[in-house]
Amino acid sequence: MTSIFSIARLELLIARRNLWVATAILLMAMFNVVLTVAGNAPTGELGASPMTIAITSITTLSVYLVPLIGLLLSFDAISGEAERGTLTLELSYPLSRAEILLGKFIAHMVVLGVAIAIGLALTTAIIVSRHGTGAVEWGPLAALYFTSLALGATFLGLGYTISSLVRQTGAASGVAIALWLIAVVLYDLGLLGALVTDAGGTFSKTIFPYALVANPADAFRLLNMPDQSVNMLASGLGAASSVTGFFGQLTSLLLWPIAALLFALLAFRKVEP
Repeated sequence: MTSIFSIARLELLIARRNLWVATAILLMAMFNVVLTVAGNAPTGELGASPMTIAITSITTLSVYLVPLIGLLLSFDAISGEAERGTLTLELSYPLSRAEILLGKFIAHMVVLGVAIAIGLALTTAIIVSRHGTGAVEWGPLAALYFTSLALGATFLGLGYTISSLVRQTGAASGVAIALWLIAVVLYDLGLLGALVTDAGGTFSKTIFPYALVANPADAFRLLNMPDQSVNMLASGLGAASSVTGFFGQLTSLLLWPIAALLFALLAFRKVEP
């Protein structure tokens, strides 16, 4: 564990030097504040609690922003060191590749966790200042925080995988952005197109719910969207939520980080110093 935490400490210093810590915190804080302030305007008209509206807005943002931050933190974790020549030195130490990867993962999770926590803390402060402490719903807030960490962990692992397979940092960044675009945008568009084409047929009833939850971003969205929001989005999304259920969505979101880290470790073991 001492070796792992030493790697984690070094990665935190590198992240701070490269301004990734400040960038992640600034992005989460800025968007959370804007969405909370803007979302509080229609609270009375919609008849929903201010926290429900804030969580719905932040969930929609986090589906896009958290995976992007995760990939930006991790896409050059291996390829960047290979280009700088420090990977050879790192692999010469009496450390296993699993320890090196886990150290990087812990450091990047700390950065991600701090950024998400600061963003949600600002959201809570705004709601308390406007509506009092009674308006804060701690359960959904905690669920949003920990599921955001799970979503970010998934894309950290996928970023390490890309960084191990693509040895050039420039190419790794391009692959990472392509992965982000496919996972959080094009995947849903493809499912939507198939859903419209099927028009309530076999795909809509049997395949679509599980295909939707198989994507960690969609599992995250379903877990954090209030029931009334899910039902209003689309009948297909509501059906997916009812078919897969809470435990199906949670299982998908928790299994993805483990699978992504295993993929990363397998790819990293094939990297030659």
